[in-house]
Amino acid sequence: MAAAAAAAEQDYWGLFREETGWYNEIFLSAVVPGGGGWWRALPHPLRSWLRNCIGGYLLYFATGFLWCFVIYYWKRNAYIPKDAVPTVEAMKKQIIVASKAMPFYCALPSVSEHMIESGWTRCFFHISEVGWPMYIVYVSLYLIFVEFGIYWMHRELHDIKPLYKHLHATHHIYNKENTLSPFAGLAFHPLDGILQAISHVIALFLLPMHFRTHIALLFIEAVWTANIHDCIHGKIWPVMGAGYHTIHHTTYRHNYGHYTVWMDWLFGTLREPEDLLKKD
Repeated sequence: MAAAAAAAEQDYWGLFREETGWYNEIFLSAVVPGGGGWWRALPHPLRSWLRNCIGGYLLYFATGFLWCFVIYYWKRNAYIPKDAVPTVEAMKKQIIVASKAMPFYCALPSVSEHMIESGWTRCFFHISEVGWPMYIVYVSLYLIFVEFGIYWMHRELHDIKPLYKHLHATHHIYNKENTLSPFAGLAFHPLDGILQAISHVIALFLLPMHFRTHIALLFIEAVWTANIHDCIHGKIWPVMGAGYHTIHHTTYRHNYGHYTVWMDWLFGTLREPEDLLKKD
């Protein structure tokens, strides 16, 4: 019985490895140059990292260039005033910082995939294993945990001076509207970016979480960070939009949250864009 149970467990965790292997095969065969699929000779974790890394670059540049084209050229001055448009030089610097950090950022989803495939986490493969009501509950708890974790990690990166000086200050070079752009969203010191995203991985050890949803949410981070650095205040409560995050970049002491304003409201660091306008 014990041997049968062990074999069944191994087969179950094999589903995750098959899934990531399928991602690697589909994606890398389509985008990696050179015939023969040389990447297939790499160990499975390295293939996953390569897929995440190339995917990260593609997502960063596609999102950034499309976003900038729309708000700075196609709809120029429709969303932000002319004097708030960042210079090409500022965007180039952000791209360089993010590009250098990308291979390190992509180690995080690769490591999380390896831990999931090894059966170390509480991930589940099929939604049918828990049912849709519990799936919604687990995803909600996961997002609350991530929001809490990102808030406090971000806040401590400001409050602990050595962390700010050696890590987070790299990102806060961009502290005015005319220096912020969608490309600034991933312009961090590599360790800073990993620390702010690590609650996504810690949550897997504490909460049951659907595997594909976890992977999707990690890459949604890249799109979201582009959004909150474009200086366009969406005014959709309780979303922590760019209007809030621009205040963070100008005051350094407010709006540490990520997706919503709830953590800042709860812990007393919320500053509303409307309040700032009234004061001005």
